[in-house]
Amino acid sequence: MSSFNRQEVLRILQISSRQLQGWERAGLIPSLLEYSFQDLGQLRTLRSLREDAVPAASIRESISAMKAVAGMENPLVEATVVRTGTRIAFRHLGAMVDPVRRQLMFDFERAGQKDAVAQAPVPLTLPPAGLQRVQQEQFVAAVQAEESGDKSRAIQLYNEILKSDACYAAAYINLGTIYFHMKQFGRAEEMYRKATEVDPEYVLAFFDLGNVLDELERLDESIEAYLHATVLAPRYADAQYNLALAYERKGERRSALRHWEAYIRLDRSGPWAEHARGQIRKLLTREKMAIAWRIDRFLAPSKVRTELVVVEREPEK
Repeated sequence: MSSFNRQEVLRILQISSRQLQGWERAGLIPSLLEYSFQDLGQLRTLRSLREDAVPAASIRESISAMKAVAGMENPLVEATVVRTGTRIAFRHLGAMVDPVRRQLMFDFERAGQKDAVAQAPVPLTLPPAGLQRVQQEQFVAAVQAEESGDKSRAIQLYNEILKSDACYAAAYINLGTIYFHMKQFGRAEEMYRKATEVDPEYVLAFFDLGNVLDELERLDESIEAYLHATVLAPRYADAQYNLALAYERKGERRSALRHWEAYIRLDRSGPWAEHARGQIRKLLTREKMAIAWRIDRFLAPSKVRTELVVVEREPEK
């Protein structure tokens, strides 16, 4: 059998018609009357992600991003899905990528494998179209040098890439991160800003720029960078978290509260979510105390004196 009707799909996957319709309405899959083996594979992946409580909006955003940066028609089938908190990443040809941030991720599951070096990440989702193979190999070598602690070698390789392609945003990002960890914040800012210029839709560039500006105590600029990251990726929980921290440092409690609440909507479990909930409780308590103080200070009840007044009336005629 090469195709399956809707009832057969529901029976095979043990899902309800309502679930399938919900995935269609959410834009996760097209509405079909007949399904192929490939479609079944996609539906199995979706079922697993939804069972793990990965938000539908997060799945949809990651799928769209993977299609855009990797040229895939169906990422849920063509790549391996890896859950990362409330988001998903994709493993493809040895690389693990967060497509929304366009960032290579360290693959902990494969880090201990004997063939890990042979399967070094190939940054298919990061470089611009037409990047030469030698530059791909340089980028992989630079990432490996970073992971081994050889920062000088990594800097040299990233700079060689940028000499041949000055618009390679990922190299600027990784250079900026090296300088950031070396506490050369001025150079890190320069690299991150360059990344935002050559690729204005690179979410991670704005997030990292916000981080270094925060480190330089330029809070207004930092907040602007984080906000730009949330515009590009509304479900970017880390940016919401850092925005909340920045607003707290500025003493703008209501703005901080708004972003703490946005964060826990995106990340409902784990230590960072617990910290966010704790901050929300503190801010709400302070706000209630402030309201009570203002009422007591400005609307204090005045003392009222009650006097008995006797009015003499003339007798009626």
